[in-house]
Amino acid sequence: QVRLTESGGGPVQAGGSLRLSCAGSGDIHMGDCVAWFRHPPGKEREGVAYLSRNGMTIYAESVEGRFAISRDKDINNVYLQMDSLKPEDTALYYCAAGLIPVGSTCYDLGDGIWGQGTQVTVSS
Repeated sequence: QVRLTESGGGPVQAGGSLRLSCAGSGDIHMGDCVAWFRHPPGKEREGVAYLSRNGMTIYAESVEGRFAISRDKDINNVYLQMDSLKPEDTALYYCAAGLIPVGSTCYDLGDGIWGQGTQVTVSS
């Protein structure tokens, strides 16, 4: 069964760091773009960081300079290093694979694979 499983979330104080991991399993094809999204409480889901097959990275303005996406292709893992965390970073974080790069972002055009999410809670 193709699956993405996130881990590494939890409570953290403002200014702290977390490293989220996303493990792909089954006969998974991570595709041309992998990404992290987040769903803050009471808000819409938003894209946080994208990483294309050619190494191009794109970050949401709100996390630029604080978050870094990376990938280990040998084991189908994707990571999100989050530093200088702020209370507004509190959200359920999802990873996604099999996205299609379009211009300056990536989209799920029907073949995307999504994890169940890991909760990040940043206290002030």
